[in-house]
Amino acid sequence: MTVERPVRNWNGLIIPDPGVYTLDEAHKRIGFVAQHMMVSPIRGEFAQGTATIVVGTDPLRSTISASIRTDSINTHNPERDAHLSSPDFLDVGRYPTIEYRSTGIAWEADSDPIFNWARLRNNPLGRRGTIADLPPAATRASGRFVIQGYLTVKAVTRPIDMQMEFGGARRDPYGREIFGFSAAAELDREDYGLLWNVALESGGVLVGKKIRIELAGEAIRNT
Repeated sequence: MTVERPVRNWNGLIIPDPGVYTLDEAHKRIGFVAQHMMVSPIRGEFAQGTATIVVGTDPLRSTISASIRTDSINTHNPERDAHLSSPDFLDVGRYPTIEYRSTGIAWEADSDPIFNWARLRNNPLGRRGTIADLPPAATRASGRFVIQGYLTVKAVTRPIDMQMEFGGARRDPYGREIFGFSAAAELDREDYGLLWNVALESGGVLVGKKIRIELAGEAIRNT
C-alpha cells in the first residue's frame, strides 16, 4: 500500500523522517525585496541556488546549509541587474556565491489567544478551564520555527534569524519523501559592505538599506 506521507508525529506536526534532503530545483524561490526612492518595493530573485537540509531524529537538531549564485540575480531589468552585479553591490566576479549555514532551530508553539480560546471553548471541562486544562492540539500540517544561522555576503559573515513556516511532509506521486517550507528574514545591506547609494534632494536615499529575504520551496529526501 502506498503511504501518502511519512508517518511521524512531533508536537502535533507531521514532519519529515530523519535523513538528508536537497532543495528541489523545480520548486524553489530565492527572492528579496528592497525599497526604491523610499516609496516603492522592488522585487528580485536568484535563479540558481542549492540547499541541503539534514533532518535529525530530534527535528530541533536539524541543520541547513545553502549556496546562492550571485550572478543569477534577476530583477527583470537588465541595466539594474548589471549594476547589482558590479562592485558597487555584489561584485559577482570576486564573490560568486552567498553562503548560509544554520546554527540552531527553535519551535514556536501556538501562542495566539484565539487558538487557546477555541480549544477552551471545545474543552469538555467547561468555561472554567484554564490553559493547563487544554486538550492536546490536533495534528496539523504546518508550523512555525525560527532558524538561527550565519549569512556570508562578500566575505562578511553575520548572524541572522529566519522565520520559517513549515508547510508539511508527504510522498509525491513518484514515491519520494518531500516537505515544503517558506521563510523570511530582514537584514541591513550595509552590514555586508553593500554601501552604494544616492542621496535624494527631497530627503532619503535612492536604495533602501533594509532588505527582506523571501524563500519558498520543497526539499526531496536523498535516496
